[in-house]
Amino acid sequence: MALSSMTGFARDAGTLPDGTGFVWELRSVNGRGLDLRLRLPAGSDALETKLREAVAARFRRGNISATLTLKREDRAPRLTPDPAALDQALALVLSVAARIPGCPAPRAEAVLALPGVLRAELAEPREEDEMLRQAALAAGFNRALAALAESRAAEGAKLAGIFAALLEEIAALRVAALAEAASQPAVHRARLSAALAELLGGEKRIPEERLAIEVAILAQKSDVREELDRLGAHGEAARALLAEGGAVGRRLEFLAQEFGRECNTLGAKSASLALTGFSLDLKAAVERLREQAANLE
Repeated sequence: MALSSMTGFARDAGTLPDGTGFVWELRSVNGRGLDLRLRLPAGSDALETKLREAVAARFRRGNISATLTLKREDRAPRLTPDPAALDQALALVLSVAARIPGCPAPRAEAVLALPGVLRAELAEPREEDEMLRQAALAAGFNRALAALAESRAAEGAKLAGIFAALLEEIAALRVAALAEAASQPAVHRARLSAALAELLGGEKRIPEERLAIEVAILAQKSDVREELDRLGAHGEAARALLAEGGAVGRRLEFLAQEFGRECNTLGAKSASLALTGFSLDLKAAVERLREQAANLE
């Protein structure tokens, strides 16, 4: 499986059966888990459960925001008489007409023109029309989800190259640190000999055997081969995770923490400036690895 970033963007537009245009916009950023935030217009709340299920089926991590915009076309309202107002107006007109000799019967359009007799209203959507509307919106959302997955996969491919380069850098620094670590006993011997010479005023009173024992003790305390071996093992584990692909971001973050612990111990045990420099360079590379791992699903 390919790597997937948690960062991406997608957009899908379409038209509902009643002619209303719609636009889905999806944005995804880093997150510890999976979180979906929906911004839906009034009347679309019934979609929420299906949308959440669709997101959970496709993604494992990331803060995803989904916005639905409807572009409604102006529809002419339907005029319908208000029964109570019509009865009242008609009774009033007929009563007045009856009191005027020779008055013709009131005309229908005159009665309907009276204030309050007619009211404008939009036709209520039928149940089957609402089902078609929701189906169209859900289909558009699924298309946007597919595009978002492609966007996140494209970012994941870029991250794969970054991880490969960082792991190569860490491996090269580890090899250099391993070579420098081999010289640690000699560094201890030279440092201890210089300190003794200063204390004893140049007189050689310490037997070589005793000096060798002290050097061995110091060298054992500063032995970093175990830390460097674990760094190598962590590097192999990281490569295996990246080759596995899929939602490996959290595990890679945990592994980066283990990298960091070994680098800290390496620096604490260092007996030379060169080895300390390698430990600092390793810590910097591992920190970049950790930052990039936080972008992975």
